[in-house]
Amino acid sequence: MSSNRVVDAVSAELTAIHARLVELASLPTEPALGDQGAGCVDRIAVLEQLRSTVAAAQHTAMVTFGRAQVEAQIAHIHDGSLDPEELSRGIADQIALAAHVSPHVADRRLSVARALATDLPCTRAALVAGRISESLAEQIVSLTDHLDPELRALVDQQCAEAGLDELGRKQALAAVKKLAYQADPAGFVARARATRKDRRVTLRPAPDTMSVLSGLLPVEQGVACLAALRKHADSLIATGDTDGRNRDQIVADTLVERLTGQARAEDVNVEVGIVLPLDTLTDFQDAGTGELIGHGPLPAGIVRDILSSSKGRRWWRRLFTHPAHGTLIGGETQRRLFDGFLTKLITWRDHGWCREAFCTAPIRHIDHITGSKAGGPTSFGNGRGGCVRHNQDKELPGWRHRVVHDGLGDQPHTVQTTTPTGHTYTSRAGP
Repeated sequence: MSSNRVVDAVSAELTAIHARLVELASLPTEPALGDQGAGCVDRIAVLEQLRSTVAAAQHTAMVTFGRAQVEAQIAHIHDGSLDPEELSRGIADQIALAAHVSPHVADRRLSVARALATDLPCTRAALVAGRISESLAEQIVSLTDHLDPELRALVDQQCAEAGLDELGRKQALAAVKKLAYQADPAGFVARARATRKDRRVTLRPAPDTMSVLSGLLPVEQGVACLAALRKHADSLIATGDTDGRNRDQIVADTLVERLTGQARAEDVNVEVGIVLPLDTLTDFQDAGTGELIGHGPLPAGIVRDILSSSKGRRWWRRLFTHPAHGTLIGGETQRRLFDGFLTKLITWRDHGWCREAFCTAPIRHIDHITGSKAGGPTSFGNGRGGCVRHNQDKELPGWRHRVVHDGLGDQPHTVQTTTPTGHTYTSRAGP
């Protein structure tokens, strides 16, 4: 949640436009008689153009804000309150808070905005006019970022002449890739080789208690991995040794087994928190809900399935929540593998995610909200889970954090962040 104030005429005008769009979004959904919905089609087309134009307008605001922040930070460097190596840090973080997105997303948006403003005027003009989408503009920025300014300007002009707005998404991307390669074949190959250093594996939640494990790999390695998994699945299908699983299920199980060394995919080591409201502690038949830290709540039935099917190591621990707002306020310390209960408790309360508003990065630090140098205690109420980036932001000039509610009363644990521009954002621990 944020608390922002309109500070200039442009913001006031944009607020009025937003209010009008809210009215349009609430119009009756019955089509006008006789036109078979033709007016709606025209409206859809214009609104799609607006998406692009709004993105371009936001880019302009981000670039302007970035310049203003750099000038302010240079002043801090001159007075000795900021290390020169910290210049420009915190800019994207403030954009992330304003846009209600993660810092990673804000970084990308700011980078795209700067590239369009300085190196790709034709692409930016097409975005402003609503002829191309924000997604395509981002792809053009990415596919040309290895080019020097002169060649990038040339490809930008060629893209404008290629009629990308009349092509499908895949056709447009293929055209941009071809132009970028033709402009600098050696640079394009060098970029491809350098990109291989960015190989990584990531995990993100998916609906219905599932997750998506992704590997960004060199193409030949990715093809080899999938071919090996499918070959093994096909061999089991050929012998009939499938245990009732289809090909995709066998491929998924084989991936888990080969990565973990487990005999079966189900045999994971797991700790499940059984969350119990304080007013139901006496009812030990209460099923409650479970939570896999960093991936959200699990239905009681799924928790039971995990604990009953896994032959790996299993733990459970009762966690106590406030009866009014459901925020975690305590728990049992007993567990066979003990590793600092206060740290664990804060991590559970914050669900494994950084507690800065709108950040979705995993917790890397348990941080003092009111710093220890300022007399802040090392306590459950004064601690919060944070990612590396937001922990470092606290040390920048103009950033302030304070505990609004410690979570032990009628309100959930609440932290307020104030940025250098004076905007405030509130983060509340969820039940």
